[in-house]
Amino acid sequence: MPFEQLKERVWRANLGLVEARLVVLSWGNASGVDRRAGIIAIKPSGVPYAKMRPDDIVIVSLKTGDVVEGRFRPSSDTPTHLHLYRVFKNIGGIVHAHSIHATAFAQGLREIPCLGTTHADDFHGPIPLTRHLTPEEIEEAYEENTGKVIEETFRERKINPDHVPGVLVANHGPFVWGPTPEKAFENAVTLETVANMAAETLLLNPQAPSIPPALLEKHFMRKHGPSAYYGQPTK
Repeated sequence: MPFEQLKERVWRANLGLVEARLVVLSWGNASGVDRRAGIIAIKPSGVPYAKMRPDDIVIVSLKTGDVVEGRFRPSSDTPTHLHLYRVFKNIGGIVHAHSIHATAFAQGLREIPCLGTTHADDFHGPIPLTRHLTPEEIEEAYEENTGKVIEETFRERKINPDHVPGVLVANHGPFVWGPTPEKAFENAVTLETVANMAAETLLLNPQAPSIPPALLEKHFMRKHGPSAYYGQPTK
């Protein structure tokens, strides 16, 4: 089978969600894309993480959404993943979870404000919140329309999805992405952590201001900018 390596990586990303306590039961999913092959690998729908094996990961056509390989039905969120891969050309992995603090912000209809440098290290500003889907959007192609409302949020607010690799879907929860499945998982962990920090900060000071712009720029660009100096140089 030609997709074993990607299936293994996506399987490990899914198990990481359990280990990081971002999911319970069979909630949530992680996926990865092979753009050259024109496929995505994604968690099977409703299969418990403890029972899931790399061979259970489902391969789906990026173009048509048809199952290419796998004995299970793919995640019900597959159309959302497919839409994001199609419109955000630089992403290589996506994670959707119902992690407690990020989901609380989504249910409270609040974006996650950027209050400090921990947030600014990986997200170049607040984590945006989508609008509600209309009844018609919910009734017809709900999951695909979830992807479309995420795209709309970034397009209308002129947010770079490479610089803010996450979003809150109103009354639903977070979708997070990255250039690889591994980085998408890491960003999901970071998102939940900064959501927790923001919630605690707002309890202490409901009027806590956003991070000063100069400090936001410094922390994000020193790690992700063209002259980044955080960490060790790659060989």
